[in-house]
Amino acid sequence: MKLHTLSSVTERRQIIEKKTKTSLPTIGTFSLDETIASTRHCENMIGATQVPLGIAGPLCIDKTEYYIPLATTEGALVASVNRGCRAITDSGGAIVDNYRVGSTRGPVFYVKNLKESARLNTFIDTHLKEMQSIAQTTSRHIQLTKTFSRGVGQYRYVRFVYDTKDAMGMNMATIATDKIVRFIEEQTGISCLALSGNYCVDKKPSWLNMIEGRGFKVWAEVVLPQKILKQTLKTTAQKIYDAWLSKCIMGGIMSGSMGYNAQFANILAALFLATGQDIAHIAECSIGITTAEVRGKNLYMSVYLPDLMVGTVGGGTGLSTQKEALAILGVKQSEQLVRVVGASVLAGEISLLASLSEGTLAKAHICLARGK
Repeated sequence: MKLHTLSSVTERRQIIEKKTKTSLPTIGTFSLDETIASTRHCENMIGATQVPLGIAGPLCIDKTEYYIPLATTEGALVASVNRGCRAITDSGGAIVDNYRVGSTRGPVFYVKNLKESARLNTFIDTHLKEMQSIAQTTSRHIQLTKTFSRGVGQYRYVRFVYDTKDAMGMNMATIATDKIVRFIEEQTGISCLALSGNYCVDKKPSWLNMIEGRGFKVWAEVVLPQKILKQTLKTTAQKIYDAWLSKCIMGGIMSGSMGYNAQFANILAALFLATGQDIAHIAECSIGITTAEVRGKNLYMSVYLPDLMVGTVGGGTGLSTQKEALAILGVKQSEQLVRVVGASVLAGEISLLASLSEGTLAKAHICLARGK
């Protein structure tokens, strides 16, 4: 059965219904542009899976308010982020900083010995301008910013770092790196074993991305006054601090966690799905760190995301529902989006740690996730 030879989503779905003896009327009901979705985003498309979309906010970031679209099937998540948004906004808003690292692709080359490994390293270091020119022939929206490499045994791993403007940029980075690799092979006679040698590091948690960063590095912080801690979060600065220290830090150490946070992945997944990001990047993007500090009766909280791979053009951002979600946020540039993501993650951390500190996590899930 060659589904790709069929001309429409409906035909493919009908074949699957017949083969599996199932009826798929809900999967077959969707508002996406069939031509775009089935040719650019999903091969063998038979329909669409719907995920509920909720709104949290307003969330004040650097004196601007945002409403946060969250696509999720996890009851209590939107309510939790909404409470965190309220706590941040009523505290004067989050302060956010960000730094563009760039998308990366990391091929691996086979070298005969250490001398050849050193020769390859020298060639890459001394031919940056040529490689930058090659990258720009593949797209006017990409720029090779830097490279670095490491060798072990008969392998040389190279990490190419690109500025891909407002696109997340992995397809662009892959195509550019492929052309650069061919140039390196022709000039050095050293062969590339794999265009991706896990040195990117793409869609996997890694200490390299934790240290070097990938995509964007983002920081968000807020000082929560005693009044907000008591009225909105129903707890105290010391209780949240104790929950943070025991869970995020000591619990992270005891379990060997990569990154020390309460629930980065929850908020990232919901935002990624809503705005058309690559969901698989959650594996690497959720490795960040949450920090807390008691300041008198107030509480300072911050989050650090060293590896945030997002974009506002390309990929799933072009789908109609995802375009509408981005319109809700009112962001057009990737740098704007990462700032919203960072502050939203902070809101999620605040609310969950507050709930843990006051002992209402199970109660909230009984009420919201199971229904009254």
